[in-house]
Amino acid sequence: MKSVIAKDQKVYIEEKSKMDILPSYLMIKTLYSAISPGTELSLITASNDREISLGYSAVGIVEECGNEITDFQEGDIVACYGAPYVGHSEYLCVPTTLCAKVPIGMDPKEASLAGIGAIAIHALRVAKLEFGETVVIVGLGLLGQMIAKIAHAAAYDVLAYDVQAERGAMLKEESGITSFSNLENMKEEINVRTFNRGADAVLLCAGGKRSALTGQSLEWIRNQGKVVIVGDIEPDFPRELMFGKEAQILISRAGGPGRYDPVYEKQAVDYPYGYVRWTEGRNVAEYLRLVNEKRIKINSFITEEVNIDQAQAAYKDLTDKKSKTLTKIISFR
Repeated sequence: MKSVIAKDQKVYIEEKSKMDILPSYLMIKTLYSAISPGTELSLITASNDREISLGYSAVGIVEECGNEITDFQEGDIVACYGAPYVGHSEYLCVPTTLCAKVPIGMDPKEASLAGIGAIAIHALRVAKLEFGETVVIVGLGLLGQMIAKIAHAAAYDVLAYDVQAERGAMLKEESGITSFSNLENMKEEINVRTFNRGADAVLLCAGGKRSALTGQSLEWIRNQGKVVIVGDIEPDFPRELMFGKEAQILISRAGGPGRYDPVYEKQAVDYPYGYVRWTEGRNVAEYLRLVNEKRIKINSFITEEVNIDQAQAAYKDLTDKKSKTLTKIISFR
């Protein structure tokens, strides 16, 4: 089967053997997978002298179910999330805890973004915002725009920023969210909307390691406000301002509870619903609900489709930060 990998900072299409089905796993024939530029371009850069499988968000048809599975059956269309089980590959063997059924009639291309959707949902859950609170989204790549749309659907007061005006205009055109490419203008708007009290939370979805944005984010929040680090950015907060506002600095890790837990993922043992309401798998299902019920629009994310043999060129195109193409959908049909 064909799979997309990175090695020596280049992208390759590699032939791999199809995996054997495991208990509590699904064997999935992939229909589409979505490229996550922020994560995957970083992995390509880091692939010196080693091979890295790319991708973590996909949708496909269940071809075979492992032993003791009752919630899924052959023929189901499912969205799935999470490396190393999910990637840009023709077949995927995925624990049931990382899968969710796609609602009947939903476009599978939309479902292929369920992994990115789960990460966006978890970031907002970490912020623990309440109805009507003000949130600032910084960095409007694929993930930042997804977070902004979900926050808007949840009736938070959303402001968004990206240094590239094209990204902000794209978000505003589709959802009506107020966006900025000038920090001073955004700060003025925060003051107007909050009566000079400051935003309730800032979600940092930008990359770039050390950045002045981390310190600046403290200027935008209210006393005891929150800064949630979502993107690949190094925490560098001036203590005086952090202490003065008694700011909460939070980290959002991937798609939710269960990520990197070998019992939840590798062994496919779910957490009790009553104790862990929102696992990464349940966040995947929630993304599907939001899209299927038209709570969020993601049409602009699925405009560019390539087949797996065109994957190498697709990654090159996604390095353009001014482009309105935020991802590309890889087709395995």
